[in-house]
Amino acid sequence: MKYAIGVEYCGAAYCGWQRQPHCDSIQQNLEAALGFVANHPVELVCAGRTDAGVHAIEQVAHFETSSERSQRAWVMGANCRLPRDIRLLWSRPVADDFHARFSALARAYRYIILNADVASALFHDRSSWEFRLLDHAAMHEAAQLLLGEHDFSAFRAAGCQAKSASRNVQEISIARQGQLIYLDIKANAFLYHMVRNIAGSLISIGKGERDIGWFAKVFAAGDRNQADATAPAAGLYFLQACYPALYKLPTTTRKPVLF
Repeated sequence: MKYAIGVEYCGAAYCGWQRQPHCDSIQQNLEAALGFVANHPVELVCAGRTDAGVHAIEQVAHFETSSERSQRAWVMGANCRLPRDIRLLWSRPVADDFHARFSALARAYRYIILNADVASALFHDRSSWEFRLLDHAAMHEAAQLLLGEHDFSAFRAAGCQAKSASRNVQEISIARQGQLIYLDIKANAFLYHMVRNIAGSLISIGKGERDIGWFAKVFAAGDRNQADATAPAAGLYFLQACYPALYKLPTTTRKPVLF
């Protein structure tokens, strides 16, 4: 049997999704918990690997098993073995052709900026922080240049191993709710650090240090060295992966709100 699972996690204490020999990862903890329930080793494949300190509202992954368990047993059994900052939300049997990464039509992220005089003691590892007042309207206007299919080399990290920098951004918006600024973006796929690199340059526009003309030139040039610094990982959330309806996955559009 092949199962898909939905996973929520706070990435603050982990070196990212991917299993690594030298540090604690989300994948490592999930595979250990699911392996205990299955009574055999389990290997997970996820929709989008997140970096150290990045969170997920509904990451999707799949695994194969020879063990027969109910959907509830997978969820309850694994959650009893997981640390409090990682939780299975659901499990579903899926067709053999389902693949958490390659079957996904799109992925969505949210980047959260606390725009306040003082950084938060409670949410320092769950949001970015900027004390200077940000012009979110200017940030939103600049962000609209990214809509559609383009070469995103300007926002591609040096360690990116993708064969092509072409990506299709389907939705992007910047909105303010009180002291919080939300960057929401949905695309067919993302390059390494793409969202955080975009956020870093848009924050510079919000601070008035850059303008939309500069952003357009940087984007067109495709040179990462011309763009601004990468925004901190703490503000980034993997929201969801979108799949064809035929797989009948219970994915939602929940979005994190801090206050």
